[in-house]
Amino acid sequence: MSHFWEEKTLSQMNAQEWESLCDGCGKCCLNKIIDDETEELHFTNVACKLLHTKTCQCRHYPQRFKYVKDCVKVSLDDIEQFHWLPKSCAYRRLVEDKPLPVWHPLLTGSKSAMHKGGFSIRGKVISETKIDITYLDEYIATWPAQ
Repeated sequence: MSHFWEEKTLSQMNAQEWESLCDGCGKCCLNKIIDDETEELHFTNVACKLLHTKTCQCRHYPQRFKYVKDCVKVSLDDIEQFHWLPKSCAYRRLVEDKPLPVWHPLLTGSKSAMHKGGFSIRGKVISETKIDITYLDEYIATWPAQ
């Protein structure tokens, strides 16, 4: 049995299919730093103020752009920017012609395998409201990029 993401390109997917590709890991909602000299992207373990660190869900998803001006919407318009998404992200993986990870909720039926396997931000991050964001470079983490 084949799945919609194996039969359709990202541009052929409807809104519901597109949204269902998101595994809900929360990694895209982590603050990131770009090295001025190397232009290398670094993930941090500091989450957006809207991200619920236990459920890994945005507290105000439909209105997130109202609350966070630099929130980035993952869309086909930004496909060249998918490199900033973690390597485990379904959007990035499909663009790179890779399969969904085995723990992805579309394959397992729930998010529990993702959380149990440590592939989400659950238990690994702090909210940006709890730190002095000026020192964000002290919170660089390598695990989110995976």
